[in-house]
Amino acid sequence: MLDAALLFGALLACVAGMGWLALSMDVHWAQVRGNAPQSPALVMALRLAGAAALMFSLVLCLTVDSPSIAVLVWFMALAGATLAIAFTLTWRASLLQMLVFWTSQGAR
Repeated sequence: MLDAALLFGALLACVAGMGWLALSMDVHWAQVRGNAPQSPALVMALRLAGAAALMFSLVLCLTVDSPSIAVLVWFMALAGATLAIAFTLTWRASLLQMLVFWTSQGAR
């Protein structure tokens, strides 16, 4: 049961990481936040948060399985998270606002 919870946490971390990396790009930021300005510090924070979340998901996968299987599971989680974020940006981009709830910039 603990293994399943750790793998679920790894998947959630992958989704959050991919979302933060996507929101660090101007095009996706505009989809989610409209004309709200994006500061260079926020871009860097989003990129660092995205990278940290992806590394954390790898650590969770390595905690559950042996390294050879953990890396495979991690790559599958990355692929699934990428698809989830891509589909969310396509159909309901406003849902990604929850990933930047701490920003003071107004919502769209």
